[in-house]
Amino acid sequence: MRTRLPTLAGGLFVLLTLAATVASIVLEVALGADRRAADGVEPGWISGLAGLALAVPGALLVRKVPRNPVAWILCVTGLHWAADGTSAEWASYATAQDPWLPGATVTWWLYQRLGASLLFSLPLLLVFYPDGRPPAGRWRWAAYISLGCTAILPLTLLFVPARIAGAGDAGPLEHLSADLLGIPLPDGVWTVLLRIGYAALPLSLLVPFVVVFRRYRQASGLAKTRMRWLVWAGVVDVLVMLSALLLPQSALSLGLVVAIVVTGGAIAIGILRPRLVDIDRLLGGTVLYGALATLVVAVDAVLLAAATTLLGEQGAALAGLLVVMLVYGPLRHRLWQLVQRVVLGRRHDPYRVVSGLAEQLERTDSPEDQLLAVARSVAEAFNAPYVAVEVHRGGDSTLLAEHGTAVPDTQTLPITYRGETVGRLILPAGGPRTVLSPRDERLLADVVRQAAAAARSSHLAAELQHSRERLVGAREEERRRVRRDLHDGLGPALGGVALRIDTARNLLAASPARADEVLRQAREDVSSALADVRRLVHDLRPPALDDVGLIGAVDQVADRLRTPSLTIRVTGSLALGLAAAVEVAAYRIASEALTNVSKHARAGLCVVDFSVVSDNLVVSVVDDGGGIAVGTPSGVGLISLRERAAELGGRCEIECPPSGGTTVRATLPLGSAARAVQEVSDGR
Repeated sequence: MRTRLPTLAGGLFVLLTLAATVASIVLEVALGADRRAADGVEPGWISGLAGLALAVPGALLVRKVPRNPVAWILCVTGLHWAADGTSAEWASYATAQDPWLPGATVTWWLYQRLGASLLFSLPLLLVFYPDGRPPAGRWRWAAYISLGCTAILPLTLLFVPARIAGAGDAGPLEHLSADLLGIPLPDGVWTVLLRIGYAALPLSLLVPFVVVFRRYRQASGLAKTRMRWLVWAGVVDVLVMLSALLLPQSALSLGLVVAIVVTGGAIAIGILRPRLVDIDRLLGGTVLYGALATLVVAVDAVLLAAATTLLGEQGAALAGLLVVMLVYGPLRHRLWQLVQRVVLGRRHDPYRVVSGLAEQLERTDSPEDQLLAVARSVAEAFNAPYVAVEVHRGGDSTLLAEHGTAVPDTQTLPITYRGETVGRLILPAGGPRTVLSPRDERLLADVVRQAAAAARSSHLAAELQHSRERLVGAREEERRRVRRDLHDGLGPALGGVALRIDTARNLLAASPARADEVLRQAREDVSSALADVRRLVHDLRPPALDDVGLIGAVDQVADRLRTPSLTIRVTGSLALGLAAAVEVAAYRIASEALTNVSKHARAGLCVVDFSVVSDNLVVSVVDDGGGIAVGTPSGVGLISLRERAAELGGRCEIECPPSGGTTVRATLPLGSAARAVQEVSDGR
């Protein structure tokens, strides 16, 4: 029952407000336009719409947070607006009949005297929003005193004589009396009270605004978001009323309704669902685009007034149309673009931003210049004072390009390329210029996509060039070593053999025994030279790869490392035709991993497996040993495993699973990367 009563009460307020609004519309239709123009009273249905704009969100708040006074303030104020409009409509309609219908005087008094109390709702909302509690400490008493000052004028108007209040109107309603209540006081007293009430009215709003400002400054998190909804409503109200002042008088009432609709909705959303949308983005966009629209409307109004003044009423319309079509239309478009560029940057022309960035990227070669071009383009597109682009270059190395002067508060957006985060974009935070609409986000995504592609391409190009330099250098170093071994080792050895053979020939007739000894020494030299040749051949490419294949060659290495306490199994099935570079790399990785197992792992079982997965040769070496201690630096052997895989464009991962042991898993591509390495190694 406790939860249903507030809901029923809120619904009752909405129904009464709706009924008053419908009654105002019916009376307005029955009254006619001529009578409405004669009495000069504003149509009541406008007040009814304003009342509905407050009663509906008030009823929602009553249902969800019935203990919050803001909900009841909205409901009562909404009903009051609608009843005020209905009273005005009935007074006009009743006096239009002959004889007058009953209730004309009472409704006229309600409209004239109680209407002023509508001013009381604004400071009430400011004081109690958003949690329904007044400010604490001395500001609570200041708020109560301010509300008392606000009530001076409405209370005075209830009793002041009409001749002093100026409540009479010319026209058919001038004979209606607005003096239903009265207190016998001298006219001078009433005059002083009215002056005090009118003077206290603007001053009475000062404290509520200060209360809102203090709450906004002190709030954080969700409370700050709620306060921003109220700030947004205030910004919209100011922009709407400024625009209405530049338009005909009839638009002022419509602007008031729009302002009330926005205020009621913002208050309800701020209390119930403050994170319904990004209020920071909404607030920033409202300030910027609202200011731009107001500026354009102001320029239009000034030019129209000038044309009417210079050309007069006759001919002003035609001349104005020609001027607008031939001169002002293009100038207005250029003015709008200029203001947008000054305030918002070039984000309104995404094609020019993207194409300009593409041109800059084509004219730059180094990664540093390309990232600087991206930062400059983003800064120009969003008119940001500071933009930084940071990309990863492998390991802990990063490349940073900055444009503008660094600011203390920034926001970071990730730069992704093919699902991988390759860097980040740093922009200023907190300013309205950095508020991104969905269109701005699409533009920024296009720019960042080019940045990611440029950064990744530059990084890959640098890595490729570095890899080619290393491969070429390694090839030349290998050739130098082979030449040195042949020149300093095999060459002199073979030369010595030739000399020993000649010596043996010379000694053969005179001393056969001595000749046989020389030939024996020559044979030993030849055997040593053959060992050197085998070593050179093995270093270039293990012969076992050609004799028994990759799996057989690794199994031969395993035979040499098997012990009674270490069992090694080599498994897998590979098709013929592996690239030579892939075979050698896989053999070296498996051999080095097996050597590490035999020396350091203290394992009982080690399994080496070869498989082909998605055009990649996968080499895995798994043991059940003690693993690698956390924090142990990588030695030469582990580093060489990764380097051999990276030379082919692959990768080597070394892991120690929770179950124990160590897993070495190398993935070597079988495609174009391996062929390119093979071509470089062959000197093509």
